[in-house]
Amino acid sequence: MIASRGNALLEIAANSPASALAAQDGGAGRIELCTALELGGLTPSHGQIAKVRDGVRVPIHVLIRPRAGDFVYADVELDVMLHDIETSVALGCDGVVIGVLDGNGDVDVARCRTLIAATRGRDVTFHRAFDLSRDLSRSLEDIVALGCRRVLTSGARASAQAGAAAIRRLVEQAGERIVVMPGGGIDAGNVAALRRLTGAREFHASARRPRPSRQPPGPAELADMASGELRTDRDEVAALVAELRAVPG
Repeated sequence: MIASRGNALLEIAANSPASALAAQDGGAGRIELCTALELGGLTPSHGQIAKVRDGVRVPIHVLIRPRAGDFVYADVELDVMLHDIETSVALGCDGVVIGVLDGNGDVDVARCRTLIAATRGRDVTFHRAFDLSRDLSRSLEDIVALGCRRVLTSGARASAQAGAAAIRRLVEQAGERIVVMPGGGIDAGNVAALRRLTGAREFHASARRPRPSRQPPGPAELADMASGELRTDRDEVAALVAELRAVPG
């Protein structure tokens, strides 16, 4: 097993101001602010970004993803992403989370470079579009060359636990050049083992739980509009943090 270096950090994907506060209160070291986690995460509204920035002390990285589906974007979608980055920077966020592929399944270096330039030096994470690229080793080198601070990955598997061996190889390839951050199905029951297996120093989770609806039930055929929200759970975040801290650094 690879020895981890230094204290581990937990990033929480928070889908609302309430989730962001729960993540902070539970001890998360950073928040990836997004919405629509059930779709893999989309860019939050400008109002949501402003509210979270006003109420949260830990670093906030905004997910820049204009729609669900693949990661090959049209010019108009790239323009939307640029505007969202500019707004996130103006609202005082600490970083952004991006990912663009080309039609061959490679990192779209030119388009990513354009997005990164708009951050004005903010922290940049390349998200799990990386897992859909055709050659993880080559893509990692492209992302390093772009100057990204970290890459989020499940090792191109359904979960980080299933992809632990691939993540370990990526950590070894990356060295100190970039942070390889496991994500996908991480919880308090597996995060300590993943730290030992992969040697990673940062981990990504949502720690979310369903909450009951606060409105009366409607027609059965509209049940999808009446369910409760998914929200980050403070106690689950705290449990994740405790498990990480229990692993010798």
